[in-house]
Amino acid sequence: MQYFKFTKDNIEISPLGFGCMRFPVIDNNLSNIDEKKSEEMIRFAIDNGINYFDTAYNYHSGSSEIFLGKVLKNGLRDKIYLASKNPVWLVEEYSDFERLLDEQLERLQTDHIDFYLLHSLYNKTYKKIIDLDVFKFLDDAKKKGKIKYAGFSFHDELPLFKTIVDAYDWDFCQIQLNYMDRNMQAGLDGLEYAYSKGLGVIIMEPIKGGKLANASEEVEKVWSESKVKRSPAEWALRWVLNHKEVSIVLSGMSTLDQVKENIRIANSKLHNSLTKDELGFIDRVTDIYNKRVKVGCTSCEYCQPCPFNVSIPDIFEMYNNMYIYDTVEQSKKSYEKLKESLKDVSQCTECGVCENICPQHLEIISLLKESEKELI
Repeated sequence: MQYFKFTKDNIEISPLGFGCMRFPVIDNNLSNIDEKKSEEMIRFAIDNGINYFDTAYNYHSGSSEIFLGKVLKNGLRDKIYLASKNPVWLVEEYSDFERLLDEQLERLQTDHIDFYLLHSLYNKTYKKIIDLDVFKFLDDAKKKGKIKYAGFSFHDELPLFKTIVDAYDWDFCQIQLNYMDRNMQAGLDGLEYAYSKGLGVIIMEPIKGGKLANASEEVEKVWSESKVKRSPAEWALRWVLNHKEVSIVLSGMSTLDQVKENIRIANSKLHNSLTKDELGFIDRVTDIYNKRVKVGCTSCEYCQPCPFNVSIPDIFEMYNNMYIYDTVEQSKKSYEKLKESLKDVSQCTECGVCENICPQHLEIISLLKESEKELI
């Protein structure tokens, strides 16, 4: 396994990180991890050079940290760098930061977490934790030896990302990036900005939650024109790892075969390895997907919260995914759950508040009705 230098201490990190949120499960129960299969995957990954493992307080409904702690205590903890995340949405007062960290240390059966992130920052959560003096907490946690490196994961727009990057002496950050999300959230501009500020950058969702791992006939035709034959998932991973600013790509692997395939990719040339023609194939596939978009929603969430609790960006994402990635069944199931939580289109009173503040000037009311026809 090749390794990249990471953080100002130049520690050696595998370019492939093991994301611990998609372990195989029993009876489709997210909290019931198939421990035998998952431990086999973890041990194989470590034996073959993966040394970065990423979990979080809420992964697998809280079971991921507990399971990982059980596996790592058997002589594996010292062989890897462990990352987890503070669930900032559960923090109501300053003492909650350390209370949650201590709970995570107990779950993980360790005295420290190497890479500790403030989880899923966006405008609302960031403002809350700033008011609660979160940077003092991070400084204190470092001094106490409970964490070694401090970072954050991000889900909002580029201006806020730059504000957060500049607000603290971060060691690293984690952003969503794939060839379909080049200009979404932090995007490529955010990647370059963080890198220019000396932050190590970790990428999540390189295959867009698995959506880029499947290819329609039209997309497969493009891939088939390449002299180098790769799976759709490999094309997606290689696009991300082609960027010199990327230190680690997280993959939420669910099978041993996926672990083996991703390790093979990580063992090859990565940064600046794609040819002009190969990048052209990826751009053509991106164009095919983009032409299938039904609603030009950027998920900026200016329309949120809706006065009547309609989850507008989520509905448009489900609708778009049906046509872009052929996720018909998955989108309909997700919409059914939205109905159960009373956040579906039926809650809309057509008050028009959302249309008045939408930066994309979308006709949201009619588009919601159109979406619902396809989702029910």
